[in-house]
Amino acid sequence: MDLNTLRYTKSHEWASLDKNIVTVGITKFAADQLTDITFVELPDVGDHVFAGQEFGNIETVKAVSDVYAPLDGEVIEVNSPLEEDPSPVKNDPFGSGWLIKIRVDKPAAFEQLMTYEEYQKQIASEQH
Repeated sequence: MDLNTLRYTKSHEWASLDKNIVTVGITKFAADQLTDITFVELPDVGDHVFAGQEFGNIETVKAVSDVYAPLDGEVIEVNSPLEEDPSPVKNDPFGSGWLIKIRVDKPAAFEQLMTYEEYQKQIASEQH
């Protein structure tokens, strides 16, 4: 996956747009902050999610981290294999570790999310 074609949120989610469908996951930076993932809680298909609001969480041995929607829309698919084996979220966050797919209300809002370059600057500022 070309990381430059994705968009990013301040809360470390990535989004990939295909027509009006956005695939959402957490970034490698976020995955690297997590210890062993024990459970992933995702919304139900048909749920409506809203930009900047929590849609699920990732539980590790030490903590629970909320996951936030990058855009408004309806959940049309969840990565249900993660319920049995959540390890791809950490080991392959841009591939088999994706979380949900959303039919977005306003595809143009995708362009308002951070570019790869902007996201890299945010990560650098957080590491100081």
